[in-house]
Amino acid sequence: MRILGRGSANGAISILHALGIGKGCSIGIQLSTEVLLLENRVLVEEDRNGILDAVESCWRSEGLPLPNEVGWKVESNIPIGQGLKSSSALACAAIRAANSYCWTGLSDFDIADIAVKSQRLSKCTITGSMDDTMASLSPGWKLVDPTLAASESVIFQGEIDQSLVVILGLRGSRKAEISKNSFYNQERLFQRSLASLMNGSPMDALSSNGMAVAAATDDFEALRISNICIASGAIAAGISGSGPAMAIVCYESDLDTLEELLNGMGIETISTRFENSEVELEGAS
Repeated sequence: MRILGRGSANGAISILHALGIGKGCSIGIQLSTEVLLLENRVLVEEDRNGILDAVESCWRSEGLPLPNEVGWKVESNIPIGQGLKSSSALACAAIRAANSYCWTGLSDFDIADIAVKSQRLSKCTITGSMDDTMASLSPGWKLVDPTLAASESVIFQGEIDQSLVVILGLRGSRKAEISKNSFYNQERLFQRSLASLMNGSPMDALSSNGMAVAAATDDFEALRISNICIASGAIAAGISGSGPAMAIVCYESDLDTLEELLNGMGIETISTRFENSEVELEGAS
């Protein structure tokens, strides 16, 4: 089957959940999704939420060109439904594939706006996931207002220490119901995360955000795991997204110790780095 276009985008972890105080921040990691635009329709089992259909619908609604019939093929190493931004990566990669075929010359901001519309249409997001989408498209962290267009949404941004390693603790599929009110009730903790970000301390923000999400979802096991990891050498730890995956950040010298600790708890791990790191972690998926 003929390939018409190709696009990719990366996964990410949360630094500030947008549902808590109306502002969100994520940062990209070196796990990725690649999408091929094909000339005929095919079944895509990886697309559980109908994101690709939503992308096609939103693309056409913008008046952008596309053949009458297209299909998609997806290859990804981002775990699905665990808070690692697989939906944002899928939407962005698909739009980039269409953009490459149609020569429409969309900027990352344009792609982000269509990706957010697509995720809202597929009902896989409550906030619109502008923070996750921006992290899937570009390196570094960006504090965003998800109610604004992408080009106007960035409030504050910064880089990250490229020597750091990210351990993802995978704890199965999401079971907790996400309640807006339960997140609003943790406003003080989310504000603490925001203050850390504004002071240029994204790792402190990651841990504070993890505490807030754990409290909002009654995930006290996540709090226990985070505390143990920090006591064992991690510089930050917390739930990513709405969970249940954990993001543990450390220096490479502490990687083996922390992986063994998490594996000993029965938690599957993936080790990676932040997106745009000059050095990839040997053996990382």
